[in-house]
This record gives sequence, structure tokens and C-alpha cells, in this order.
Amino acid sequence: MNSIINKKVQFIDLGIIDYKEAWDYQTKLFDEIVGLKISNRKLQEDQQAITPNHLIFCEHPHVYTLGKSGSEEHLLIDSNGLKAKQATYYKINRGGDITYHGPGQIVGYPILDLDNFFTDIHKYLRLLEEGIIETLAEYGIIAGRIEGLTGVWLDHVQQVKPRKICAMGVKSSRWVTMHGFAFNVNTDLDYFGNIVPCGIEDKAVTSLEKELGQKQNIDEVKSILKAKLAVLFEMSLFEK
Repeated sequence: MNSIINKKVQFIDLGIIDYKEAWDYQTKLFDEIVGLKISNRKLQEDQQAITPNHLIFCEHPHVYTLGKSGSEEHLLIDSNGLKAKQATYYKINRGGDITYHGPGQIVGYPILDLDNFFTDIHKYLRLLEEGIIETLAEYGIIAGRIEGLTGVWLDHVQQVKPRKICAMGVKSSRWVTMHGFAFNVNTDLDYFGNIVPCGIEDKAVTSLEKELGQKQNIDEVKSILKAKLAVLFEMSLFEK
């Protein structure tokens, strides 16, 4: 591990970008950091390079992604159905089951060297969730966690009508992270009807728009969320 801690994080908003293009981009950044860490191990501490960190926000055209632990049976439409929905489908290397990404959803990809922050994946996931929970609180929405399930939920206490507003799925290697979260802001929820979201059959999915009854300013939501994550992770965000 490099003795120099770097909490500076480059923030990148890719806007609306094809899923595969964004996946390739974050993979490139991820591989660069992992490669740097491997190289550092062969050097004296005073010769080691500082590892960078990145936080990517984006939106994707309609796409379904299946994690390593997921079941293909949780995609409920065939290739013709995907074409009709103008959606694509990818099997990917994150944890978790199947989920949907689309316009109006903030997808966050933190590519962090956790050696710069803390080496605890459980804490990492909880802080991502907390960023969403605190952002929702700014809109008067009480959200939280349901034991045994990742992501952020509404009606998480009584669970009369529990509904997920943010899904999560991460990959890490040598304490470097990739993939992340999908936060439904103005998302077309009909697309979730074509999957068993995250493999959970008995719980619904919602969005900020649905809960508040009108479309939201997604740039404003991004700004609030970005600030919340910066505080929680004690990171210093910058843009190039």
C-alpha cells in the first residue's frame, strides 16, 4: 500500500452514454489503478506513485444487465422483446442479479482505491446507500435499508408496500472498486416489468418522480447527491 493517502476524486459526468461504452471506460480506469498498485508493490515507498480516484455519473439508454450471481430466468423477454423495447442486454462482472438502466436514472460508478479511504467493502456499500438516503431526505422522503437486501428502500420499516428506489452492484479487486448504483429519478418504471428486479419477486420498484408526483430536475439531484457522497467519504472532488 502506498503510504500517501489521496482523497482527491475526479468527478466526471458522462451524460447519456451507451452502456458498453461506459463499461469499457470505467474498466480502463479500474485497470489503470489496479496496474499502478501492482507496480507500486515492487518499489520503495518513496518511489511509489499516488493512485487516482474517479466518480462517474451518467445515464444509459434502455439496458438490462445481469450480475455474476444472477439468473437469466429473471429476464422475462426474449431478443424480439428487447428489440421492441429498444433495449440491450449484457452479462457483466459485478455482484448482484439483474437490473435495468435507462434515461432519467442516475447511474454512479465510483472507481476508488479504497486504500485511500478505508478497506471495508461493507462500509463502502453502506456509505453509497447513505448518500442516496440523505439525498432523498432533501426531498422530504424517508428511505432506508432492509436487512439482507442491498440498495435503498421506501417503507423499509413497516414494509407494508416496500419499494426499491436505488439498486447497487459492485466489483472490487485489490481494494479498487467499479460499477456502483442506479438511482431512479425520472425513470420509466414500466421497463422493470420485463425483469425480476435484483431477483426479488415480492417487492416493487419506484422513482423520485413517482413518489413526488412530478418530474424532477435531475441535474439538481445529481448536485445534491455528489455533495452528500463527498462529505460521507471525506473526498475532495474536482473536475478537469
